[in-house]
Amino acid sequence: MNQENAVEAGYLGVGNMGQPMAQKLLDAGHSLTVYDIDEAAMRPLLERQARRAASPRDLADRCEILFVSLPTLAAFRAVVFGADGLAKGKAMKLLVNTCTVGVPFVKEIERAMAAQGVTVVDCPISGGPPGARAGTLSVMVSGDAAAIDQIRPMISLWGDTLTIAGDKPGAAQVLKLTNNILSAVALAATAEAFVMGAKGGVDPEVMLAAINAGSGRNSATESKFPAAVLTRSFDYGAEMHILMKDIDLAVAQGEELGVPMWVCNAARLLFKHAMHKGATKEDITAIVKYIERDAGFEMSKTR
Repeated sequence: MNQENAVEAGYLGVGNMGQPMAQKLLDAGHSLTVYDIDEAAMRPLLERQARRAASPRDLADRCEILFVSLPTLAAFRAVVFGADGLAKGKAMKLLVNTCTVGVPFVKEIERAMAAQGVTVVDCPISGGPPGARAGTLSVMVSGDAAAIDQIRPMISLWGDTLTIAGDKPGAAQVLKLTNNILSAVALAATAEAFVMGAKGGVDPEVMLAAINAGSGRNSATESKFPAAVLTRSFDYGAEMHILMKDIDLAVAQGEELGVPMWVCNAARLLFKHAMHKGATKEDITAIVKYIERDAGFEMSKTR
């Protein structure tokens, strides 16, 4: 991007997802002010001449456009409504939510921000940390058309696929939850199937090749298992409690709409069981280890 066309923006939450997404904005020539409670997370951006804000309020006092990437609803609520929260900022005019937080929370934030004259655009993303680093995220967005047009050049930097879910904040949440519950079910089923196949005597690499050439392929077989399960590294980049939050939100959304969620609830119970066994801070791909323990069998490392 031509420097004279660059936009001043703020970024709150520069962890596993937010940092590479913020890096893409810097790559395109945008001036960026950042804030995170973790100094180490900000350091790579500060080294590239991003500015440091002292608090969420300070960030909202400096920047008209502000992106938020946070892992939990509690963290998001704290940075908006806390003593030094975004709601007290004077410069912010557009708040772009990249988090998966569900429709009720988006509506809550939208009401609070409207009272401050701030427009909220809902912009959750899919693809995980690897997609964020590669710039291959699927970007889902909903909200005011003019506001979306204003940020389109920026959010398009995160991936080649940008889908407008609707003209109201919250529609993109429904779309994202639809995506995430499918991803979670695929991961759960793939974990069970691979342990079954390996315990039955089939080489996991043979399974992977056959499945990815057949009808069973999914996001787990195409990316998560090759990168983090067959290597036994279990380091795909997302912690279990974050996925659990998304699963809970998706099941609640379905039930609120009167949609039977039998299969999704079964996957939810599998992840919930692992959480109770201590997986809260483990990587999402570690679900395989909990299935292996119950099966009395461990797949071999093949990569």
